Amino acid sequence: MRLALQIAVRFLRSGKAQTWFIILGIAIGVAVQVFIGSLIIGLQKSLVDKTIGSSSQITIRGDAPIDDYEALLSSLSSERRLEVVSPALDTVGTLYKDTTNTPIKLRGFEFDQSESIYHFADRLVEGRLPEVNEVILGLQFRDGKLLKINDIVEIDIPLVGSFNYTIVGFFDFKVAIINEQWGVTSLASVQTMLGITSITSIEMQIKDNYIFDANLISEDLKPNIGSLNISTWIDDNEELLSGLQGQSLSSIMIQVFVMISVVLGIASVLAIIVMQKSKQIGILKAMGIQNIDASFIFIFEGLILGILGAILGVALGVGLAFAFKEFAVNSDGSPVIPLTLDYGFIVLSMGIAVTASVVASIIPARKSSKLTVIEVIKNG
Repeated sequence: MRLALQIAVRFLRSGKAQTWFIILGIAIGVAVQVFIGSLIIGLQKSLVDKTIGSSSQITIRGDAPIDDYEALLSSLSSERRLEVVSPALDTVGTLYKDTTNTPIKLRGFEFDQSESIYHFADRLVEGRLPEVNEVILGLQFRDGKLLKINDIVEIDIPLVGSFNYTIVGFFDFKVAIINEQWGVTSLASVQTMLGITSITSIEMQIKDNYIFDANLISEDLKPNIGSLNISTWIDDNEELLSGLQGQSLSSIMIQVFVMISVVLGIASVLAIIVMQKSKQIGILKAMGIQNIDASFIFIFEGLILGILGAILGVALGVGLAFAFKEFAVNSDGSPVIPLTLDYGFIVLSMGIAVTASVVASIIPARKSSKLTVIEVIKNG
């Protein structure tokens, strides 16, 4: 084996132009794979973040308020695939200020948990997060109703009563229906207002690695929630899921065809090398080299070419991805598609390239093993 490796290195060095041609071919294939894969992963992550990244991905609701929910929260929090478990209490009413009034959906949260879902602090355009008897409103409330920080507004809840809240901030979710309807306060504030200790929903976010397993996770959670209802982001975003799956499939198809072209290219070039080196192989066999060692000469060539091509290809692919990030930008300077480098995917791409190179070398390796001294002498 050691002799075969030494001969393989010598063969590669003797035809440097040919060797670099093969390495460059592998590198281009790997670069395309890494570049497209990184763009697809970044695009998927961006779409997921923009559509469901700041919302509940699994939601539990009841036909009536959920009592004694602490044990349920503890049970759900032990699920390793969940990132956040947050209780919420919603009610609807009317917000009054002077002579103006508007419908409002008042939502009470425990901000220690809900902040990881909704990122309220990042979405505040003015003010701070609310405490008891305080509220933050959407940007439209400020711009359309002429409300401002420290204004005291009256919120009337049907069949319950009217309550005064101090405005301590305004948020912008970039979603009109949220900015126009939501009023956000603490969970304790809404519970005190309604005179209950219950909640209306439990909202959860899933760890990134399991985002597409939402329905499977919800099925696993059902034994713990009794008669409560459970829904997932997939139930409400079937078209988004279909689009994301289509992107993944197209990425895989591109990578498969790129690797097929790489395999065919390497196999054809190595086959030519066998013909070019037939005299040397004949001489080696006449000196006593075994057929298996003759085969391993080209297996080692494929391995060396694959490793060097994979390393160069990753460097080119990552460079292309960073260049795309720098030059393909929106008017505000943000990248059109955020760059996401998945190191697991990069290692997989390298592994596929090396494997493809070794597989491609099998055909010329077999041809080399069948080459006889008599055949070499006969063909000159």
